[in-house]
Amino acid sequence: MANHFSALKRARQTEKKTTVNRTNTSRMRTALRDLRTAISAGDKKAAETSYSNAVSVLDKSAKKGVIHKNTASRYKSRLAARVKAVGTK
Repeated sequence: MANHFSALKRARQTEKKTTVNRTNTSRMRTALRDLRTAISAGDKKAAETSYSNAVSVLDKSAKKGVIHKNTASRYKSRLAARVKAVGTK
């Protein structure tokens, strides 16, 4: 365990940030999982609703630094194409 005051403080800060980052990552993964489930079920309406939610979560994750903004953009683009294809199958 750390002995210096600054090292103890850094350990406390790391614990807090780890908790926040883990929460945000979990929220993002859950939104993506829900969207992929709706897409695989073939429900266009549910897929569009889940897509809207997922886009919001991805943008917030990119804003908070959980993922890079280009990664969020790539996810949104690929998921939009999959949602669009749900009704045409």
